Amino acid sequence: MSEHDESSGFLPPWFTSEPIDTVLVAFPDVYGRLIGKRFTHSHFMRSVLKSGTHMCNYLLTVDIDMKPLEGFRLASWERGYGDFHAVLDLRTVRRMPWCEGSAIVLADLHHEDGSGDVAESPRAVLRHQLNRLAGRGLHAMMGSELEFYLFHNTYSEANQQKFQGLAPSSDYLIDYHLLQPARDEDVLRRLRNELGEAGIQVEGSKDEWGKGQHEVNLLYSAALEMADAHALYKHAAKEIAAQQDRAITFMAKWAADQAGSSFHLHTSLWSEKEKRNLFWNDEAQEASEMFRHFLGGLMKYARELTYFFAPTVNAYKRFQSASWAPTRMVWSLDNRTTALRVIGEGNGFRVENRSPGADANPYLAFAATLAAGLAGMDEKLDCGPAYSGNAYQDESLERLPLSLEQAAELLDQSEFARSALGDEVVDFYVHTARLEAQDFAANVTDWERKRYFERI
Repeated sequence: MSEHDESSGFLPPWFTSEPIDTVLVAFPDVYGRLIGKRFTHSHFMRSVLKSGTHMCNYLLTVDIDMKPLEGFRLASWERGYGDFHAVLDLRTVRRMPWCEGSAIVLADLHHEDGSGDVAESPRAVLRHQLNRLAGRGLHAMMGSELEFYLFHNTYSEANQQKFQGLAPSSDYLIDYHLLQPARDEDVLRRLRNELGEAGIQVEGSKDEWGKGQHEVNLLYSAALEMADAHALYKHAAKEIAAQQDRAITFMAKWAADQAGSSFHLHTSLWSEKEKRNLFWNDEAQEASEMFRHFLGGLMKYARELTYFFAPTVNAYKRFQSASWAPTRMVWSLDNRTTALRVIGEGNGFRVENRSPGADANPYLAFAATLAAGLAGMDEKLDCGPAYSGNAYQDESLERLPLSLEQAAELLDQSEFARSALGDEVVDFYVHTARLEAQDFAANVTDWERKRYFERI
């Protein structure tokens, strides 16, 4: 973006100072949160539009409480915590109807010395896999089904109550119900409509197998666009809930006695020239050879990439038998007990990865899915026959990792991951995972106090 006039030509006609007085410039951090700054419209137009802005490089090397973490090559106290250059992606400019007078634009992180993008940043990790696809004349269409729990408490109340005794928005399980969830339309209707006003296409909402559990489904789209929409959806959901004196959580497992919250990840590969789904063989009316190879790659390598689908200590508590979350790495035709579920036909034919929880970073989960599938295509792996039966009870099937520590070790030892993602990316996220696991191990939980306080 070398000239102001040239850059402003990419801005939509509504992006003027009368409706828009505040512009957020944001990037997704390692947790998938949107981090950034707010600018006045005038300063954005005068300076940021042309030159981008700066973000402290410690923002990729902090824990979720924003505490700087040690041991990263990317940024440290020893290196002085300098800046990244945030380069605007003007294709992502959107209104924020839930924030009066505000618009948002996402940015890619580059090194200040001009050496290129920050390879470890989530958007760059996904872009790398998309570039590999583009080199083959392919692009990925992806969709995410993202679940959450809604509470009658505010975020402040939940914090003051130490997240105990919260009131979920329903008193019973509400999967596919219409009656009780109507009481949550103060949040859900706003979320459906205001995401649409922001240019994010919403299919609809439904209720899930938990007390106060819901999902809002977005229309599938190109992978990077979908990841951006996913991140904005989570951000908007929390802001809208807070404005209604409610709270939402995207924890993978909010409560031991409630269903986990999933992020079901749908994927198909399309031809750039022919604009059709290459996972489907029109003549034979069945899965294509490309699909079988792609799915074979997921079968072989997705387990080594589990960290990107389950990046928190809490995420592994979701992988429980008869919980609607998978426990075994196997594929099936329309079978919700398996990690990989194949559904649809024609241009709607796709694989659904059921491993990711709602706490997963969409950029990293998408990138991991594509990397595994591409490896399957390169190695001409075959997915084998579809599984039939209850995968929860089949001890012969390979189990998903049981903990964050195990997932970090699998990622660290994966020659495939290092080849597909790069050593710097793998080392960065392995270190992030191990620090998170160490922090949890050093803390005393409510479960321990309840179990041992008197009786030990």
